Amino acid sequence: MRHAPGIGPLICKRLIDRFGSPEKVFCASRAELMSVDGISRKSVEALVCGPQTDWAKKEIGRCRRHEYRVIALNNVEYPARLSQICDPPPYLYTFGQQLSDEPAIAIVGTRNPTRYGISMARRLSADLARMGFVIISGLARGIDSAAHQGALDAGGTTTAVLGSGLSVIYPRENRKLYFDISQNGTIVSELPVNEEPNSYNFPARNRIISGMSLGTVVVEAAKKSGSLITARLAAEQGREVFAVPGNINSYKSTGAHDLLKQGARLVERAQDVIEELAPLLLAAQSSPEHAAGKPQAGSQLSGLTAGEARVYDALDPYPVHIDELACQLGMDAGSLLSVLLNLELKGLASQMPGKYFCISGVEE
Repeated sequence: MRHAPGIGPLICKRLIDRFGSPEKVFCASRAELMSVDGISRKSVEALVCGPQTDWAKKEIGRCRRHEYRVIALNNVEYPARLSQICDPPPYLYTFGQQLSDEPAIAIVGTRNPTRYGISMARRLSADLARMGFVIISGLARGIDSAAHQGALDAGGTTTAVLGSGLSVIYPRENRKLYFDISQNGTIVSELPVNEEPNSYNFPARNRIISGMSLGTVVVEAAKKSGSLITARLAAEQGREVFAVPGNINSYKSTGAHDLLKQGARLVERAQDVIEELAPLLLAAQSSPEHAAGKPQAGSQLSGLTAGEARVYDALDPYPVHIDELACQLGMDAGSLLSVLLNLELKGLASQMPGKYFCISGVEE
């Protein structure tokens, strides 16, 4: 469909919503196709008469040779968060592991970072990956590469979204990183297998990065940069926007500072992201889909890790401040906050205003 004139992601989504699957689109009559809002007669004729089948067969052959997968919008493996944006890709090409459905955070920034920027991107990525988040970025030089590497170094999962086809690794020096990611995460693109990294592909690519994520963290970005496009798209998609403050004398931080002035959440450490996203994660866990299979308290306690059980045992019906808990348990606040969030998600702990925590179900 995407190769028919006048049909982009938005019209593709409308076609799939109308007919149920890409296959059924090609079985529709001219009159049925013309009933789709926004479609032109030229596009309808291309769908009915165009040489779509020959191109698709060749593309499928290329995917099989390289062991790439194609996931259509109506497939159960298609990322749920991405399907919710206004113009999701009608299909994704993927290489590596199956796309994770764990909560994801995008970390993006300049291609020419300072050592401070690289250090922050790696540290945030590693800490968030250890907490179970998938780290999403664009495989570009600089901050993107540092974010992917941080997740890998922490033994976590990362997803790279390309502005080229899967068989065109860009930049070339990231070839090793590309294959390292494929072993521990997923390479993703909406573009045909052999598509070159043309400049106009990257702004569209950015909507996928933000669309797959709960929030986007910007680490070093000038006032005019692709990272700010990703942040803007995240805001338009209803996702959270975060920014890491930098040197006020560095032009590489001006974009991030502008985001902070506009209301982005300031991020100094991973728990700043966790605190902002905790309500979203808890709401997802308490949704009817999750509630139907929610275990009772007894089975929840039996399923705790040793670390979670230790923290749970230290909690009291009376709220206690996180700093007091950290001192009592000999843990750093970041690690403790991660465990407490897991206990919250399991319905065993509750957070009170001011970073006070207690056993769930007993607070007033």
